[in-house]
Amino acid sequence: MIGRLKGILLEKQPPHILLDVQGVGYELDAPMSTFYKLPTLGETATLHTHMVVREDAQLLYAFAEKRERELFRELIRLNGVGPKLALALMSGLEVDELIRAVQAQDTSALVRVPGVGKKTAERLLIELRDRFKAWETLPGSFKPLAAGTAAAAPASHSADAVSALISLGYKPQEASRAIASVEEDGLSSEELIRRALKGIV
Repeated sequence: MIGRLKGILLEKQPPHILLDVQGVGYELDAPMSTFYKLPTLGETATLHTHMVVREDAQLLYAFAEKRERELFRELIRLNGVGPKLALALMSGLEVDELIRAVQAQDTSALVRVPGVGKKTAERLLIELRDRFKAWETLPGSFKPLAAGTAAAAPASHSADAVSALISLGYKPQEASRAIASVEEDGLSSEELIRRALKGIV
Protein backbone atom coordinates (compact mmCIF):
# COMPACT_ATOMS: atom_id res chain seq x y z
CA MET A 1 0.00 0.00 0.00
CA ILE A 2 1.07 3.58 -0.66
CA GLY A 3 0.26 5.73 2.38
CA ARG A 4 2.14 8.97 1.72
CA LEU A 5 3.72 10.78 -1.22
CA LYS A 6 6.02 13.80 -1.34
CA GLY A 7 6.91 15.37 -4.64
CA ILE A 8 6.59 18.25 -7.08
CA LEU A 9 3.06 19.30 -7.99
CA LEU A 10 2.85 19.18 -11.79
CA GLU A 11 -0.89 19.44 -12.44
CA LYS A 12 -4.03 20.18 -10.44
CA GLN A 13 -7.30 19.93 -12.32
CA PRO A 14 -10.05 19.11 -9.81
CA PRO A 15 -10.47 16.37 -8.85
CA HIS A 16 -7.18 15.18 -10.43
CA ILE A 17 -3.60 15.78 -9.28
CA LEU A 18 -0.30 14.82 -10.93
CA LEU A 19 2.62 14.55 -8.50
CA ASP A 20 6.23 13.97 -9.61
CA VAL A 21 7.96 11.78 -7.04
CA GLN A 22 11.62 11.37 -8.04
CA GLY A 23 10.76 11.18 -11.72
CA VAL A 24 7.62 9.04 -11.37
CA GLY A 25 4.33 10.81 -12.05
CA TYR A 26 1.54 9.70 -9.72
CA GLU A 27 -2.05 10.42 -10.76
CA LEU A 28 -4.29 11.04 -7.76
CA ASP A 29 -7.88 12.07 -7.12
CA ALA A 30 -8.61 14.40 -4.23
CA PRO A 31 -11.57 16.17 -2.61
CA MET A 32 -11.86 19.94 -2.87
CA SER A 33 -10.95 20.24 0.81
CA THR A 34 -7.47 19.08 -0.22
CA PHE A 35 -7.32 21.26 -3.34
CA TYR A 36 -7.87 24.36 -1.20
CA LYS A 37 -4.60 23.58 0.62
CA LEU A 38 -2.37 22.67 -2.35
CA PRO A 39 0.67 24.83 -3.12
CA THR A 40 1.21 26.42 -6.52
CA LEU A 41 2.42 24.30 -9.45
CA GLY A 42 6.12 23.49 -9.30
CA GLU A 43 6.24 23.48 -5.50
CA THR A 44 6.65 20.49 -3.18
CA ALA A 45 3.50 18.89 -1.80
CA THR A 46 3.13 16.14 0.81
CA LEU A 47 -0.07 14.13 0.56
CA HIS A 48 -1.54 11.28 2.58
CA THR A 49 -2.92 8.62 0.28
CA HIS A 50 -5.37 5.75 0.16
CA MET A 51 -4.99 3.07 -2.50
CA VAL A 52 -7.91 1.18 -4.02
CA VAL A 53 -7.13 -1.89 -6.09
CA ARG A 54 -9.77 -3.07 -8.55
CA GLU A 55 -9.69 -5.69 -11.27
CA ASP A 56 -9.32 -3.02 -13.95
CA ALA A 57 -7.38 -0.30 -12.13
CA GLN A 58 -5.22 0.76 -9.19
CA LEU A 59 -6.45 4.10 -7.90
CA LEU A 60 -4.81 6.56 -5.54
CA TYR A 61 -6.72 9.12 -3.51
CA ALA A 62 -4.89 12.05 -1.93
CA PHE A 63 -5.55 14.11 1.18
CA ALA A 64 -3.84 17.12 2.70
CA GLU A 65 -4.31 15.83 6.25
CA LYS A 66 -4.52 12.41 7.89
CA ARG A 67 -7.86 13.44 9.36
CA GLU A 68 -9.31 13.81 5.87
CA ARG A 69 -8.00 10.39 4.88
CA GLU A 70 -9.57 8.83 7.97
CA LEU A 71 -12.91 10.42 7.10
CA PHE A 72 -12.64 9.06 3.56
CA ARG A 73 -11.96 5.59 4.93
CA GLU A 74 -14.95 5.82 7.25
CA LEU A 75 -17.19 6.89 4.39
CA ILE A 76 -16.21 4.13 1.96
CA ARG A 77 -16.94 1.54 4.66
CA LEU A 78 -20.58 2.55 4.53
CA ASN A 79 -23.02 0.54 2.44
CA GLY A 80 -23.54 2.16 -0.96
CA VAL A 81 -20.72 4.71 -0.61
CA GLY A 82 -17.87 4.35 -3.09
CA PRO A 83 -14.80 6.56 -3.51
CA LYS A 84 -16.54 8.92 -5.96
CA LEU A 85 -19.44 9.67 -3.60
CA ALA A 86 -17.02 9.97 -0.66
CA LEU A 87 -15.01 12.60 -2.57
CA ALA A 88 -18.22 14.44 -3.45
CA LEU A 89 -19.30 14.47 0.21
CA MET A 90 -15.89 15.76 1.30
CA SER A 91 -15.90 18.39 -1.43
CA GLY A 92 -19.29 19.74 -0.37
CA LEU A 93 -18.60 19.55 3.36
CA GLU A 94 -15.40 20.04 5.30
CA VAL A 95 -14.58 17.48 8.00
CA ASP A 96 -15.89 19.59 10.88
CA GLU A 97 -19.06 20.48 8.96
CA LEU A 98 -19.79 16.83 8.27
CA ILE A 99 -19.18 15.90 11.91
CA ARG A 100 -21.57 18.63 13.04
CA ALA A 101 -24.17 17.46 10.51
CA VAL A 102 -23.88 13.92 11.86
CA GLN A 103 -24.12 15.10 15.47
CA ALA A 104 -27.22 17.15 14.64
CA GLN A 105 -28.59 14.53 12.22
CA ASP A 106 -28.97 17.38 9.70
CA THR A 107 -30.06 15.88 6.36
CA SER A 108 -30.16 19.26 4.63
CA ALA A 109 -26.35 19.46 4.69
CA LEU A 110 -25.99 16.16 2.82
CA VAL A 111 -28.72 16.46 0.21
CA ARG A 112 -26.76 19.24 -1.51
CA VAL A 113 -24.31 16.58 -2.68
CA PRO A 114 -25.11 14.97 -6.06
CA GLY A 115 -26.30 11.41 -5.67
CA VAL A 116 -27.54 11.93 -2.12
CA GLY A 117 -31.31 12.12 -1.69
CA LYS A 118 -33.17 12.58 1.58
CA LYS A 119 -33.49 8.86 2.33
CA THR A 120 -29.82 8.23 1.54
CA ALA A 121 -28.81 11.20 3.72
CA GLU A 122 -30.87 9.89 6.63
CA ARG A 123 -29.28 6.45 6.34
CA LEU A 124 -25.74 7.86 6.10
CA LEU A 125 -26.26 10.07 9.14
CA ILE A 126 -27.50 7.15 11.23
CA GLU A 127 -24.62 4.92 10.16
CA LEU A 128 -22.03 7.65 10.74
CA ARG A 129 -23.35 8.66 14.16
CA ASP A 130 -21.74 5.75 16.02
CA ARG A 131 -18.55 5.92 13.97
CA PHE A 132 -18.03 9.59 14.79
CA LYS A 133 -18.45 9.30 18.55
CA ALA A 134 -14.68 9.09 18.92
CA TRP A 135 -14.05 12.05 16.62
CA GLU A 136 -13.38 15.47 18.08
CA THR A 137 -14.66 18.60 16.39
CA LEU A 138 -11.82 21.06 16.05
CA PRO A 139 -13.17 24.48 14.96
CA GLY A 140 -10.74 26.51 12.96
CA SER A 141 -8.71 23.55 11.73
CA PHE A 142 -9.65 24.44 8.16
CA LYS A 143 -8.59 27.93 7.13
CA PRO A 144 -10.64 29.51 4.32
CA LEU A 145 -8.84 31.04 1.38
CA ALA A 146 -8.58 34.80 1.32
CA ALA A 147 -10.86 36.12 -1.41
CA GLY A 148 -9.50 38.57 -3.92
CA THR A 149 -5.81 37.82 -3.41
CA ALA A 150 -5.33 36.04 -6.72
CA ALA A 151 -4.97 37.62 -10.13
CA ALA A 152 -8.09 38.27 -12.16
CA ALA A 153 -9.74 34.96 -12.95
CA PRO A 154 -9.65 34.19 -16.67
CA ALA A 155 -12.39 32.31 -18.43
CA SER A 156 -10.34 29.11 -18.11
CA HIS A 157 -10.77 29.24 -14.33
CA SER A 158 -14.52 29.19 -14.76
CA ALA A 159 -14.30 26.36 -17.28
CA ASP A 160 -12.05 24.38 -14.91
CA ALA A 161 -14.50 24.95 -12.07
CA VAL A 162 -17.47 23.79 -14.16
CA SER A 163 -15.50 20.70 -15.23
CA ALA A 164 -14.67 19.90 -11.61
CA LEU A 165 -18.33 20.08 -10.54
CA ILE A 166 -19.30 17.78 -13.39
CA SER A 167 -16.59 15.34 -12.24
CA LEU A 168 -18.15 15.46 -8.77
CA GLY A 169 -21.49 14.37 -10.21
CA TYR A 170 -23.36 17.57 -11.00
CA LYS A 171 -25.20 17.92 -14.30
CA PRO A 172 -23.49 20.24 -16.85
CA GLN A 173 -26.27 22.85 -16.80
CA GLU A 174 -26.42 22.79 -13.00
CA ALA A 175 -22.63 23.15 -12.77
CA SER A 176 -22.59 26.06 -15.23
CA ARG A 177 -25.36 27.89 -13.37
CA ALA A 178 -23.65 27.35 -10.02
CA ILE A 179 -20.32 28.78 -11.22
CA ALA A 180 -21.96 31.68 -13.05
CA SER A 181 -23.79 32.67 -9.86
CA VAL A 182 -20.54 33.12 -7.91
CA GLU A 183 -18.17 34.25 -10.67
CA GLU A 184 -16.20 37.43 -10.16
CA ASP A 185 -12.72 38.76 -10.89
CA GLY A 186 -9.88 37.70 -8.64
CA LEU A 187 -11.09 34.17 -7.88
CA SER A 188 -9.17 30.99 -8.64
CA SER A 189 -10.96 27.91 -9.90
CA GLU A 190 -10.68 26.39 -6.42
CA GLU A 191 -12.37 29.37 -4.80
CA LEU A 192 -15.10 29.38 -7.46
CA ILE A 193 -15.77 25.73 -6.68
CA ARG A 194 -15.80 26.38 -2.94
CA ARG A 195 -18.36 29.17 -3.30
CA ALA A 196 -20.49 27.20 -5.77
CA LEU A 197 -20.61 24.15 -3.50
CA LYS A 198 -21.70 26.32 -0.58
CA GLY A 199 -24.50 27.79 -2.71
CA ILE A 200 -25.88 24.58 -4.25
CA VAL A 201 -29.00 23.38 -2.47
